[in-house]
Amino acid sequence: MGEPLEGPAGTGTLFMDPDPEAARRFFHAGKGALVDKVMPVADAVAAFIHDGDYVASGGFGTNRISTAVLHEVLRQGRQDLGFAGFTATHAFQVLAAGNRGGRRLLARVDASYIVGLEARGLSPHSRRVVESGTVQVCEWSNYALAARFKAAAMGIPFIPARSMQGTDTFAKSAARTVRCPFTGRPLAALPALYPDAAFIHVHQSDCHGNSRIRGITSADVDLARAAKRLIITTERLVSSREIRSAPNQTVIPSFCVDAVCEVPGGSYPGNMAGEYFSDEEHLAAWLEAEKTEEGLEAFLQKYILGVRRFEEYLELCGGTPRLRKLREIELFSRAEPAHG
Repeated sequence: MGEPLEGPAGTGTLFMDPDPEAARRFFHAGKGALVDKVMPVADAVAAFIHDGDYVASGGFGTNRISTAVLHEVLRQGRQDLGFAGFTATHAFQVLAAGNRGGRRLLARVDASYIVGLEARGLSPHSRRVVESGTVQVCEWSNYALAARFKAAAMGIPFIPARSMQGTDTFAKSAARTVRCPFTGRPLAALPALYPDAAFIHVHQSDCHGNSRIRGITSADVDLARAAKRLIITTERLVSSREIRSAPNQTVIPSFCVDAVCEVPGGSYPGNMAGEYFSDEEHLAAWLEAEKTEEGLEAFLQKYILGVRRFEEYLELCGGTPRLRKLREIELFSRAEPAHG
């Protein structure tokens, strides 16, 4: 990883092997680029996410997250997962709900931003889980985590950066310090991150997995290329003819994808750019329910564990009329301001 300096090195645990040659041996098998990969979310999770895997969530905060997969991972009772997400707020909140009653869904977490749901407040249960000491946590800045996915997408074992140097975040990370061979100055060496599986929600995809995203892509373009297995959930399936009509709009190509699941409203209660706004009332209800373990258990049984599919969850939360209202809010927020 370069010539080490006699200087700072993070004390955090490196959860995944950053060696691109090890990852290359996995990717060499290929993913059947032009086969039909459409399947239900439950089948995709059963096939591609296993106990002990390290998983990564796409999106940003409550924006364009694959809630349907998160719910299914919880519903199928996965255990001892590693996890990373780019500002993983509601995603972490859902998965942390699997750490209760002696069960441990999350075992290790590369954290850039968790527990807090931005201005909405802290997740009480997420905080309990982290403070319990039952989950290993390695800290990174948001940029550093994105750079780790970038390194993996590039097929290199680390990427040099000036991020985090001289901070407590660096001290609690697994980064190292290297000397720049051109300037002699110290740089942070951020190790590549190759998740065993990732899940990303998109606006459109064809049956092969060629996917389009409107609005911010976050770190998902690199995450799709870094993940060993990738589940795409999409607001709508479109034809391959439609995808080929504007190939420049494809940000995730089929050769990265293992499964495609059509899930309209699949980011709810998060927002989806141009489709629907976040359901602030439901997110507030999550936070309120989490104040007690009994309240959280009742909430989970009603909305996730007691339903069979994500579509049933949406119906419990108001179904099509609620999504239509959230769409009105989203479109209104994007309307051009009037000029007087």
